[in-house]
Amino acid sequence: MTIEMQLERPAHGGFVVGRADGKVVFTTGGLPGERVLVEITDTGKSFDRGRVVEVLEPAPGRVEPPCPIAGECGGCDWQHADSETQLELKTAVVAEQLERLAGLNWTGRVQAVPGGQTGWRTRVRYAVDDDGRVGFRARRSHDVVPLPEEGCLIAAPGPSVAELDAAARRFEELKVTVSDSGVTMTAGRRVDGPDPVRQRVHGRDYLVGANGFWQVHPAAASTLTTAVLDGLRPREGERALDLYCGVGLFAGALVDAGCMVEGAELAKDAVSLARRNVPEATFVAVPIERSHRELPDWADLVVLDPPRKGAGAAVVRAIAARGPRAIAYVACDPAALARDLKTFAVEGYEAVSIEAFDLFPMTHHVECVAILHPA
Repeated sequence: MTIEMQLERPAHGGFVVGRADGKVVFTTGGLPGERVLVEITDTGKSFDRGRVVEVLEPAPGRVEPPCPIAGECGGCDWQHADSETQLELKTAVVAEQLERLAGLNWTGRVQAVPGGQTGWRTRVRYAVDDDGRVGFRARRSHDVVPLPEEGCLIAAPGPSVAELDAAARRFEELKVTVSDSGVTMTAGRRVDGPDPVRQRVHGRDYLVGANGFWQVHPAAASTLTTAVLDGLRPREGERALDLYCGVGLFAGALVDAGCMVEGAELAKDAVSLARRNVPEATFVAVPIERSHRELPDWADLVVLDPPRKGAGAAVVRAIAARGPRAIAYVACDPAALARDLKTFAVEGYEAVSIEAFDLFPMTHHVECVAILHPA
């Protein structure tokens, strides 16, 4: 079914909200203010989903998507918007999530970072279709959209499409990591290239598993570390907790600022690398949601960088109970951040600053750093 509608506002997840016969339709491929034809792809009791199939009245920020599969691939949400419009869309979503879920009036703006909108993604997971061609899953589908001849527009320079197709034979998935130490391709158990890889941030080298967690934008680690340090203003001799510490990025920065640091992370492989990367700190491999009682019962500073779902109420309460003078919360999902900030407020901590960074250009994703102090 195809219907005509006026699009209204951006929504979390790369959608723009429209209404048809009084029912909300979460739409992809559109921009606020546009008059469009929308194909309804999913129907539900409270809302429908759809995709724009024709733009009748374009918005000023609309551009021709630079990638030929932008409308099919599920990887990019905003290729049809110019760079300034993308920042405006992301800013509106962050502000709406913080207001609706945490009651906060955020007047900030999502900040662009160096490097432009293409060629930035240093970690890419490709799917492989039944014919051995490499591509990406379509939005909300298991179908594989093969790569165009020029490859993925947002991927950092690496293997050609022909090289990817050759490496992916007989496998359902192929991973490519571009690091300071080279390019690594992983297909099944076969690994071509360095593993672990090396990344250098603020004068310190970090070893990271080729398929382990690391920020995917080349400017991300430095940008987020700077935001955390500027917000916490660590003092010589302070005691800090680095929760969801990964391979020790923030622990290393805090150690170099003169702090005594203990890090905690569920992934044992990451903890092993963190101990090598930051030997001056102490690290434990524990599930933080269930084992926070095993951590020190006080801290001057806390950094937490939880997964997309957020830290959750139990972890937030455990952090607040330790009475830190400042907390830095690094978030890859504004909704999860807002929920946790609401819990922090109940526990006596308020956000004194919230910065947002466009570390995932062309997509709906955004990274935030909130600094909290006792209220």
